[in-house]
Amino acid sequence: MASITLGGNPIHTSGELPKVGTKLADFKLVKNDLSVASLSDFAGLKLVLNIFPSIDTGTCASSVRKFNESASKLANTKVLCISRDLPFAQKRFCGAEGIENVVNLSDFKDGSFGKTNGLEIADGVLAGLHSRCIIVVDANGSIIYTEQVPEIANEPNYEAALAVL
Repeated sequence: MASITLGGNPIHTSGELPKVGTKLADFKLVKNDLSVASLSDFAGLKLVLNIFPSIDTGTCASSVRKFNESASKLANTKVLCISRDLPFAQKRFCGAEGIENVVNLSDFKDGSFGKTNGLEIADGVLAGLHSRCIIVVDANGSIIYTEQVPEIANEPNYEAALAVL
């Protein structure tokens, strides 16, 4: 269980992020068209998983904008923006913002992605949502970088996440 904060108040996650050097666990997440995506859909690509509580908060929206800007410059790499928001909210936000370089994926059905990867918020007012974190995966599916952002209101370290690619 990781200890993080929300507005300076301690909260916890359901576990720890997967370890660098391990394989990312398969997932089933919902795309904006309501079809299901799994890890095999991205085989052979490097992945930046931008994980956050909700697209409808300022910090989460900033991370999607920032990674959208960076994604177009990354060879053989996809940025996956993952939250428990409904796919409709993700699509609305990206459409309104002109964001086209990231893939939105929703864990709204059962939260299994958050639980499997130890990043579900376990207590406090955001319990059940995903904590803010980054997982970077190489083209072979091995995790090469993780960051559990210690304060939910803070942005991740974009430079460090992108530097491993």
